[in-house]
Amino acid sequence: MEKGQFEFKPIQKNPLVVELTRRLLDYIFSGSIQPGDRLPAERQLQEALGVGRSAIREAIKVLTVLGILEVKQGDGTYLKTADSGLLLESIEWGLLLGENRVHDIIEVRKEIEAPIARLAAERCTDTELKELRLILDKLKVSTIDDFVELDIAFHIKIAQMSKNTVFIGILSSIQSLLRTWIKLVIEEVGETQFSYNDHYNIYQALSNKDPQASVEAMELHLDDATGRILNIIKAKNEIDA
Repeated sequence: MEKGQFEFKPIQKNPLVVELTRRLLDYIFSGSIQPGDRLPAERQLQEALGVGRSAIREAIKVLTVLGILEVKQGDGTYLKTADSGLLLESIEWGLLLGENRVHDIIEVRKEIEAPIARLAAERCTDTELKELRLILDKLKVSTIDDFVELDIAFHIKIAQMSKNTVFIGILSSIQSLLRTWIKLVIEEVGETQFSYNDHYNIYQALSNKDPQASVEAMELHLDDATGRILNIIKAKNEIDA
């Protein structure tokens, strides 16, 4: 490997896409690669992780959809910079990718936002908690249209509270994906109280500066979103069948 000292360990279990993306995220979060840097070639990753090339490509696709990686044809795969746009910016990605791929993407999002919540609980200041509370208060009384943008602001604020530049960059780079995700769920349900309750629980855990409770609250929030998005996809598939 050219960048840093990070060493991939072969995957001993079945080469599931989620497990593989976790390994790639570990590599990204280790600091061995910086935004704008190129990842090791597919063949190098294949040898280091002990999986087939097709599995490597599937994991890269997931991280590309999330806006974390960018594939440049004939050049390689790069870690995106924070200001890179998301290719699927205005596309209802969940309805296009299919249930299995969406489930993988959601699980990977949990791998990103759960540790963000943990770090935020450990590192946040009282001033930052007040700022997060202001966003939460606006969420409670917002219209559905305003709720989407405030929801994104809430998650990005937590990333900023983590004091981790990689996490901040990733959350900033996937704003378009989050916007589509949140909009799909809110429009399907037709109200926002359920989501506000999730955000309130996250805030409470953070305000208590309880890392484990913050992780659990974030995971419950994302699990709820997972179920709702997969229900949307199943309903669409039944209509199309």
